[in-house]
Amino acid sequence: MRSDDVKKGLERAPHRSLLKALGLTDEELEKPFIAVVNSYSEIVPGHAHLNKIAEAVKAGIRLAGAVPFEFNTIAICDGIAMGHEGMHYSLPSREIIANSIELMIQAHRFDGMVLIPSCDKIIPGHLMAAARLNIPAIVVTGGAMCSGFVNDCRIDLISVFEAVGEFKAGKISEEQLKNLEELACPTHGSCAGMFTANTMACLTEALGMSLPGCGTSLAIDSKKLRIAKLSGMKIVELVKKNIKARDIMTKEAFENAIAVDLAIGGSTNTVLHLPAIAHEAGIKINLDIFDEISRKIPTIVSMRPGGENFIEDLDRAGGVHAVMQKIKDRINLDVLTVTGKTLRENLEEFKIINPEANKRVIRDITNPYRKEGGIIVLKGNLAPRGCVLKLSALDPKLMHFKGKAKVFDCEEEAVKAIMAGEIKDGDVVIIRYEGPKASGMREMLQATSLISGLGLNVALITDGRFSGGTRGLAIGHVSPEAVEGGAIAYVKTGDTVEIDIEKREINVLIDEKEFEMRKKTIKIKKPKFKEGYLALYSRIASSADEGAIIKPF
Repeated sequence: MRSDDVKKGLERAPHRSLLKALGLTDEELEKPFIAVVNSYSEIVPGHAHLNKIAEAVKAGIRLAGAVPFEFNTIAICDGIAMGHEGMHYSLPSREIIANSIELMIQAHRFDGMVLIPSCDKIIPGHLMAAARLNIPAIVVTGGAMCSGFVNDCRIDLISVFEAVGEFKAGKISEEQLKNLEELACPTHGSCAGMFTANTMACLTEALGMSLPGCGTSLAIDSKKLRIAKLSGMKIVELVKKNIKARDIMTKEAFENAIAVDLAIGGSTNTVLHLPAIAHEAGIKINLDIFDEISRKIPTIVSMRPGGENFIEDLDRAGGVHAVMQKIKDRINLDVLTVTGKTLRENLEEFKIINPEANKRVIRDITNPYRKEGGIIVLKGNLAPRGCVLKLSALDPKLMHFKGKAKVFDCEEEAVKAIMAGEIKDGDVVIIRYEGPKASGMREMLQATSLISGLGLNVALITDGRFSGGTRGLAIGHVSPEAVEGGAIAYVKTGDTVEIDIEKREINVLIDEKEFEMRKKTIKIKKPKFKEGYLALYSRIASSADEGAIIKPF
């Protein structure tokens, strides 16, 4: 066992003495040491209950004959960080999380680990660490919050973000906005729709790194505690069988996760996170793979923000394994999972408890919501290396869009213009210098929510990214980004931009000579941050089309 490095032999007497200071007995020193990696904190609603999940995990570890040790990772709430300086720090926190887990696991020589993350960058950070360390690992995602209710309608956090625009447009009163504020987030857990946190929870299960049912079980559901306890027991089995993270996270498993992502209409942030996790496992995942699979996997679930279903509906319908059952002829069933069995064996054992909910929420592939997957990749002279769009949250009437650009060099400028009524139907709003190197790659949820709330028929294009709660013609991850001298840096207000979804094309309609002249005369701005972690991040992060990963020097 790895933990023998700190507890076996006469020369380890000092180490054993320190372990005994924790209350360990000689009998416990003979057992496997399991890390319980918990992202619990008191500031993040998606994490505030994770201490209870950790206790269940530790109980399972002890039941199976091993010794648990809990430590914590940081966690940033994107919703609280949204729309101000704090959002610059969200995506870069992913690398800090992965690095901190590596440091703790390697320094203390744990035999295995149970990861307990929730929310947007935290789940990817934990999975990146698992792939990098390649020891036995299992993930217990924290679970979604329940939907809220107001005027007998179900709501979530995005309802509140969009309501700000509705109030600005005079569509709702201040009292109605207050009611939404009070009632939209009624429980702990990650926000209730198929936003980034819940997308990543579902994909963790699809990847084979969580037990069946974990991805959609709610934060307040006792089922989550049972899954946590079983996961604590299962990690001991994985340690004894020496089943490591990369035995599960194979290229075929990542392709399965992408297929599920596209089938459920997941967040565009997965196009950043799955390549980053795969990179840690030594596997190359790029935008072309997403686009290739998108043409084969239809969208069979319609979730918030694109539809009316919430995570609680998908869970009732059977969750991730029910989705995989529907597309089983188009994915690899012989991949290993943390159950110790293959996906094929897991699906053979899986049973639908609520068949009516299953039929209502998850369609057959012969009758999909869309014939293609929920995320598509566009390319053209505005994004030579690609950009992404959440097709599942797009009005079918917007498959072709052509309009005049209104260009802004940060989200704040765009929001100010939107609030001032300067953005009109038919405009193409471009927000640049928001990519990984320029500013940490912020989400543009404040801008997109205002646009939705105001009812504007516009396109929004950025080298930044979007919340999983974004809907509409919102195109992000434009690569190369502006600070790298990408084409988006040379677009001017008044230029005509054409978006053709069916052709997967995005172009600014100016000739090549004009482009070349602008490259000689327009000065590229420097990254925003000159000191602190973000100054370092801007120097070492890759472009969005590579997952904003940190490459070896």
